[in-house]
Formats: sequence, C-alpha cells, structure tokens
Amino acid sequence: MIEFNARWDRCRHTVRPQSCIGENVSDHCFADRIATLIPLSAEEHAAIARLEDRERPVRRNGMVMRENERLTEMFVLRRGLMMSYMILDDGSRQILRFHFPGDLMGLTGLAFAKSQETIMALTESVVCPFERGHVSELVAKHPRIGMALMAFDQISRVGLTDRLAAVGRTSAKARVAALLLELRARSSTRDGSFALGVTQEEIGDATGLTAVHVNRMLRQLEEENLIARDNGRITVVNDQRLMRTAKYVDRQARIDLGWMPPAA
Repeated sequence: MIEFNARWDRCRHTVRPQSCIGENVSDHCFADRIATLIPLSAEEHAAIARLEDRERPVRRNGMVMRENERLTEMFVLRRGLMMSYMILDDGSRQILRFHFPGDLMGLTGLAFAKSQETIMALTESVVCPFERGHVSELVAKHPRIGMALMAFDQISRVGLTDRLAAVGRTSAKARVAALLLELRARSSTRDGSFALGVTQEEIGDATGLTAVHVNRMLRQLEEENLIARDNGRITVVNDQRLMRTAKYVDRQARIDLGWMPPAA
C-alpha cells in the first residue's frame, strides 16, 4: 500500500530528488503545501511563510537532528533530499521517511522533549529552522492553521502506516514497487521518469530488505516491463500493473477536510 500525494508537490515542479534544486522551488514551500489542503487567507499564508525566514545549508550526510537529543528546533526542507531514521537494538537502520522540499521535519517535537528520530541529508540541502515555540504562537493567532497541521500530520501518519503494513504483509517486489511509486509521486515528474536519488541500501532500509534483495527486485520489475532503468533514472513503463503489484491505495482521493471552517 502506498499514499500518493502528487497534489502536494506543486511548489517543486522541476525539482529532482538527487539535487532537488530547480528554478521553480517556492520561497514559501510549506505554506504553499498547506494551501493545497485548505484555502488560506493572505494573512494565514504569510504567517506560515514566516517559518521559512531563516535558511541553513546542510551538507550531504549532515544531520539536523539526532535520535534522543534534546529538541529545540523544527525544520522546513526548502531544497534537497533528506531522510529520517531510527537505529534498532541490533544496530540496523530503519528509514521512516524520505523528505522532499515542502516537508515539515521534526514534528515529533510538538509532543516529545527529545528527538524520536535522526534526520540526515542525502544530498546538499537547505533547511529553514524555527523554534518549536513558534508553533504555539502560530496556532494561537490562527486556529485554522492548527487544524491544518493536525490534518497534515495524520496524512503523513497514514503513509507511514501503509509502509508498516507493506513491510509486514506484502512481498518484497510489492514493497519495492510501492516505494518507487512514492518517490515518483514526490518527484513531481511529468513524463513518468525520475532520478532515483536513493541507494539500493536505503531502499532496503526503508522496506526491510537487504540491498542484494532490492537489486533482485528491481531487475525483476525491469524484466517484467514495469519499469526501465537508465543511468540512475527510473521510468514507469506500465502504471496500472505497477500499482497492482504494489497493492496501491489512492489515499489522495479519500482526503476529506470539509469539516474545517472557511478562511475569514
């Protein structure tokens, strides 16, 4: 199962995962992303955009947050590709999410004093840090934004739940196919092809497979003419068959925020 959120990626039309630097990256990507969930007033949009007033470059493999460290900041990813992960008791790594421009990172900071995950840059990246206390001020002045953040978090949670269900109940091929669809959706490509942007080891750490098994599944998907690979790029050759293989569920079509009050 996979959550498909193509509509959320309007603020980065030409951004590719391996560099995520494109001419159309918005200066207020998170505000633009929230605006795809609910119509925002100009005042609400400006208030969210202020979360991105500061920029901080992050080198490849650099970390903005470490598991079990005290949380003081949250982040909007403006450019690049990052991931969040946990280290398990046996020393292995479980990747929880891949983060693209417009993502709000460190949301667990609203509930925990210490980070529940490590967030690391997979490419040269730019983040916009802000104190977690700013969220309190934002919600107090703009209650609808608080509702949107709650909905945003639940949509992300369902995506993580789908990943967990896939790891526990679907085949290796289905898991890899689902992750490819997720990466394509987040890459916002128009022609069905995208730069993979992650290694086979990272795909394995996200799906509970070894890098060798991931390689085998990629070859199988290619041999079945579901995808094509060329110099680090993936092209989805047959959408419907790949979705069936991935046990795809269209979460986007089921989002219903009709309960929220209109903008003032």
